[in-house]
Amino acid sequence: QGQLVESGGGLVQAGGSTRLFCVASGRTFSTYNMGWFRQAPGKAREAVVSISWNNDITYYQDSAKGRFTISRDNAKNTVHLQMNSLRPEDTAVYFCAAAGGPLYLWAYWGQGIQVTVSS
Repeated sequence: QGQLVESGGGLVQAGGSTRLFCVASGRTFSTYNMGWFRQAPGKAREAVVSISWNNDITYYQDSAKGRFTISRDNAKNTVHLQMNSLRPEDTAVYFCAAAGGPLYLWAYWGQGIQVTVSS
């Protein structure tokens, strides 16, 4: 069974930066697409960014374009999310996720980590 564990985040001032880390264990995720989702209080979980297994394709939610950067290191089974120019509306619990199999379903999820952006 695979496991994803997030770290980083915390309290950041508006306009500041932070970095999220996701470490995968229990199996190799080098053939999985990886992504970051977030869920703000009272809102549905939404996809923020994702990256294909071979680093070839990335997806960015419109609000994340130009501010967030996703990267992965398959040799270390890690995924990073660099978040710059943070806004109060970026406040949410951020989840690391992995998608694999023939349908590339998001099958593995981390426990989530809080990012709070103060104005």
